Amino acid sequence: MMTGILNGMRVVEGSAFVAVPLAGMTLAQMGADVIRFDRLGGGLDATRWPIAPNGNSHFWAGMNKGKRSIALDMRSPRGRELVTQIITAPGKDAGIFMTNLKVRGWMDYETLSQHRTDLIMVSLKGDRHGRPAVDYTVNPALGFPAITGPEGSTEPVAHALPAWDCIAGQLMVSAILAAERHRLRTGNGQDVEFSLKDVAAAMLGNLGIIGDAATGGARREKSGNALYGAYGQDFICADGQRMMVIGLTRRQWQGLVKTTDTGVQLDALAKKLGVDFGDEGMRYTHRAAITQIMKPWFAARESAAIGKQFDDGGLTWSLFRDFEEALANDTDLSTENPIFSEIENPGLGRFIVPGLPVNFSEHERSEPVAAPVLGANTEEILGDVVGLPEVEIASLFDNGVVQGPASTGM
Repeated sequence: MMTGILNGMRVVEGSAFVAVPLAGMTLAQMGADVIRFDRLGGGLDATRWPIAPNGNSHFWAGMNKGKRSIALDMRSPRGRELVTQIITAPGKDAGIFMTNLKVRGWMDYETLSQHRTDLIMVSLKGDRHGRPAVDYTVNPALGFPAITGPEGSTEPVAHALPAWDCIAGQLMVSAILAAERHRLRTGNGQDVEFSLKDVAAAMLGNLGIIGDAATGGARREKSGNALYGAYGQDFICADGQRMMVIGLTRRQWQGLVKTTDTGVQLDALAKKLGVDFGDEGMRYTHRAAITQIMKPWFAARESAAIGKQFDDGGLTWSLFRDFEEALANDTDLSTENPIFSEIENPGLGRFIVPGLPVNFSEHERSEPVAAPVLGANTEEILGDVVGLPEVEIASLFDNGVVQGPASTGM
């Protein structure tokens, strides 16, 4: 078990996809004892891509670090009873359940709270109506693909990063900690629900997009790699490398102009247009003309030389890389970065794995713990959490109600 700021807390996770497994992993990396239960043979995530040549899932390994795993036959009455016992097991820091697989009449708050009145249950739905949803359906519904992609194109472009899942996962952590704080103060548990689409819809409003659309703002178009609302653009360097540079703040903009020695030309452009490039909105509006002035400077220099100049000037920039290039060249993706440790990952090999990307001054950083193989902790959970005697545990294995790592094939 990991040590950390949440040491002693026990959370039970019944999950699939990204958000809830991410929340459970985050809590585990803060020191909570997170128990994940899955059906026999593995749930929806057991073989999720990306996968290794041997069929083992890198996704599973990434999302389940530091957890304990139990595999049960949840179609059987005894299997469901065991899940209920694990969720509602005694302990002042236990009785916390997180899921996006709620099942009415069994795995819901009304039923589970009959076994533990101070139960905290946090559930994630697809949308507020209870319909299924994932990032790839939420984004089209709310309009983001319409503003993503090359400038001038008309085809919608879906984003590869599951942003709403990532945000929902961290919101679930916040919801659990808030509900647990309430329970510590009052002794009362509660049922907490939210939806993936509502997470995205709220951010649509928080970012000002709803207000802009509702009050007749200019229709937002695709802008390629440009930074919306200020200046940020990609350039091709002399060695063919593509570089992203940012002039969002006044300091960033002035540093970019000074380093590229384009001040005279940009002043002339601003005078001709009758605008002030100190206004970040004007930099965005006239980004094409600004880019044409700066483009020759980048085209005449190699990326390494530009990068050194930009670092010396404190500018904000980055090269474009694919995943393999990033892993090979970015020291932030190496053990030089203290969040990473090189560990053995069962069935996958030895490579760097991230721990919690947060530092607590009162707790030493813990190295990441590899994800368990499916059912790795079945026997100990039945004994330590449910409190079953060894004879009964053996009977459950013999009758196929539960499985351990040898029988799951992972």
